[in-house]
Amino acid sequence: MHIRNIAIIAHVDHGKTTLVDMMLRQAGVFRAGQQVMERVLDSNPLERERGITILSKNTAVRWGETKINIVDTPGHADFGGEVERILKMVDGVLLLVDAAEGPMPQTRFVTRKALALGLKPIVVINKIDRGDAEPLRVHDECLELFMDLEASSAQIDAPFLYASSRFGVAFRELPRKTDAAAPASEAAESAVDTADPLHPFVVPGTPDWLRGDLRPLFETILDYVPPPEAREGPFQMLVSTLDHSPYVGRIAIGKIERGTVRAGQTVALLPWGEPGLVSEGTFTRAKVAQLHGFEGLARVEVEAASAGEIVALSGLEGIEIGQTVTDPETPERLTGIAVEEPTITVDFSVNTGPFAGRDGRYVTSRQLRERLFREVERNVALRVDETDTPDTFRVAGRGELHLGILMETMRREGYEFLVSRPRVITREGPDGESQEPYEELAIDVSEPFVGTVMEKLGPRRAELVDMRNPGHGTVRMAFRIPARGLFGYRSEFLTDTRGNGVMHHRFLEYGPWAGPLAGRNRGVMVSMIQGTAVAFALFNLQERGVLFVRPTEPVYEGMVVGEHCRPGDLDVNPAKGKRMSNMRQSGSDEAVLLEPPRDITLELALEYIEDDELIEVTPGAVRLRKRALGQNERKKLARAARAVVD
Repeated sequence: MHIRNIAIIAHVDHGKTTLVDMMLRQAGVFRAGQQVMERVLDSNPLERERGITILSKNTAVRWGETKINIVDTPGHADFGGEVERILKMVDGVLLLVDAAEGPMPQTRFVTRKALALGLKPIVVINKIDRGDAEPLRVHDECLELFMDLEASSAQIDAPFLYASSRFGVAFRELPRKTDAAAPASEAAESAVDTADPLHPFVVPGTPDWLRGDLRPLFETILDYVPPPEAREGPFQMLVSTLDHSPYVGRIAIGKIERGTVRAGQTVALLPWGEPGLVSEGTFTRAKVAQLHGFEGLARVEVEAASAGEIVALSGLEGIEIGQTVTDPETPERLTGIAVEEPTITVDFSVNTGPFAGRDGRYVTSRQLRERLFREVERNVALRVDETDTPDTFRVAGRGELHLGILMETMRREGYEFLVSRPRVITREGPDGESQEPYEELAIDVSEPFVGTVMEKLGPRRAELVDMRNPGHGTVRMAFRIPARGLFGYRSEFLTDTRGNGVMHHRFLEYGPWAGPLAGRNRGVMVSMIQGTAVAFALFNLQERGVLFVRPTEPVYEGMVVGEHCRPGDLDVNPAKGKRMSNMRQSGSDEAVLLEPPRDITLELALEYIEDDELIEVTPGAVRLRKRALGQNERKKLARAARAVVD
């Protein structure tokens, strides 16, 4: 059997998962008339809600005599750990680039990883049906990207395809809107070719000039992506990802580098370390309980698999990502998976608020510790360390979204915990100086808002690197900015651009410490009483700023209930009801009209809070609170802080 292993890499929302959907349809994975949801590989509920890929997925299609193993990878830089692991399993990559946006920060990140591993790219310029598409400009930008990343001559000579994953078509040459579609009779005759593996699927509403299919893409994969190297010898496989089943436990997934593996075979689980032979007694043995290959969206149990295949092994208790599984007679270790270090850290601690234990099932430090260390086994870009305080754990990740997805997942599983403000991870430079992480920030914004954006980024120590105006009323700017400077900027950016701006950022490098940065320029409204929020009180408070709570919502002393319109915190009573007097009843007078409160999400909360505040995360709510709940205690701490400064 002929095999091709490819990964699809791209920036967020450039159409990776939609393209895989169409490849599955046209390769005949779904039967005729079968109802299939969109973005079928985005099986995680969080992925479907947010419209992004978080976890890499394996699938496979057959094109004639060839089996094509496809891996859909995440598109956000915060989940780069997933991409780095997956690239070890494949022999080529489909680089998907939006025909209007062109190469974006994540495109550069994943392309650099793929080129460094020597993988051959196939560039697919997607969404050519967009009204503002400029495929020829994007073609030149992709070539410039390859040259900037010092690609080899073979990699620069990559084939370019023009596609629309939405309509399931790909072309070797850029079609023109004036081109006429093929007559229906000719199209029908070509589709009835018995030797043709294509299963036509025409999306309703497809323009005439986009009539076609993905045949050029499949043929390019077969012609350009090399087959996996079939090395002879004893079995050897590097574990690239893990899955879990309640029946068989951990499932190790990876590409067989050498030899053949069979169900029921005894294998050696080699620990991490330098590549080469491992001495007897330093590794454990296990039996392969079940062996699965990938066919379409399902795992198919097989008796044996050979070098080049991507398989799933079950029954290997205690297996970890990056370990090597080999024949016990030849325990030769492969080079492990190198993942870039995290740049942001937060503190997870047990919920100590007045409402602790009301919503969650898992509220103790032991349960929190077990869950965090279990996450490290699958999420290789995450780091978890214990602190001097037994109920606090330091968690480091790639970015706010990376950590926010972990918090949201734990919240839905029934965990309750507190989270601190994110901090950057510094390191010591070659001359003993302190260095901090810098980000590459790309912003697309309308022309009238360019001045406002640059004015706000100046105090955050951002340096303008590039600025382009394609002539469509939108300006693209690239900045180099300390990671600290992005804390709290996204919500401010959306307000300044009236929701029309787009920003992306990724880790760039470590650089010199940029000095102090201006924090949040507004204070918060803090509840001074425990009770239930009342519409009458909130009506009077909304003149002081923006509210975070609704009527009938429970509040407690020290809880943040809104944003103050001025610098400095304000203690308020959101539970104060209207009193009856000898002149009027408590329910009389004018109607109370409240503005909708600001919904607090985990990402917004991580960006918003200051050092003296915490996020309370429960299955039913996300709340902001002060570290010190008591009003008098906060005043004492403020006086002590002023005394230290003086």
